[in-house]
Amino acid sequence: MRSIATGVVVGLDVGGTATNATVVDESGRFLVDRLVETPSCVLDGPAAALDALTRSVDVVLELTGNDRGAVRAVGLDTPGPSSAEGVLSAKGATNFALPEWYGFDIRTALEQRLDLPVVYNNDGNAAALYAHVVHFGADSARRSSISAIVGTGLGGGVIESGQVVKGATGMAGELGHVHIPMHGLLADGQPVPACNCGFSGDVESVASLTGIMKNLLPYWLTRYPDHELATLPIKQAAKLVRGLGERGDPLARAIFEQQAAALGRLFTIAANFTDPHAYFVGGGVVEAAPDFRDWFLDRVREHTHLREEQAKATTFALVPDLDMAGARGAALAALAPWVV
Repeated sequence: MRSIATGVVVGLDVGGTATNATVVDESGRFLVDRLVETPSCVLDGPAAALDALTRSVDVVLELTGNDRGAVRAVGLDTPGPSSAEGVLSAKGATNFALPEWYGFDIRTALEQRLDLPVVYNNDGNAAALYAHVVHFGADSARRSSISAIVGTGLGGGVIESGQVVKGATGMAGELGHVHIPMHGLLADGQPVPACNCGFSGDVESVASLTGIMKNLLPYWLTRYPDHELATLPIKQAAKLVRGLGERGDPLARAIFEQQAAALGRLFTIAANFTDPHAYFVGGGVVEAAPDFRDWFLDRVREHTHLREEQAKATTFALVPDLDMAGARGAALAALAPWVV
């Protein structure tokens, strides 16, 4: 990465309860090697959240021995849906459910509060950018990638020539709501899964914690009626599935096999309209035991149907440093405009 005018860039990854902050210097070196979390206060509304974001900036700057005068720009990410310019959806966004947030221009508001340039991405795009840059390094600007990040929902991003593809309204890369074929993915008698967005049979309806809770686990418990999870409330049970999957539990492995198949079908579709150099998977499976996450990534790869030429040219990998990927990706996006 080329140098910028002497200074640093701050990255902010805003969640429902906490904001993670990082700092990157003019060479692209991160000055923070761990989570630096402060309360996000988004549940208290915009005024409280902007105060909290300002505190996050000051905390991470103090930690790295910098002051506001050294900051050239701030990278900001939040969960979507939102516009490319950082205006939250008119119906609110994930973790931004209060009416005061509807249609709120969080990027401009923070820019005015800090009197610094602010560059906005949604959290999936930011993590996707970080995965891309870490994987390709100096070749980032000549490579493309797709990232799918499995969490409560399914986020992700599309990177082309090292740049986040945002689209006309900022909603490019909403991979969770891509419809995928269900034939051969669902078991006998398994209902077509429904998504919270109102779609049926999209990727998020299968490959997400919500998909496990609403769709997959209720079905598989009918196939394993004596399973230990059958006695628990479904929300509590859904959170235990990954741990059971790590231990090879047949019910849990059946669920994750379906999730891997869903991601493979998503990547198969992506192969035919973006033909990327790499496919990245992130989320809870990245934070799992190495044997399990390797098994899961292998299953995603096996469910992705590529032409021979594509298979030779592409790689499959996990999103690194997932807890820090959002803040770091946000910082890299804000660093780019200052490159000389």
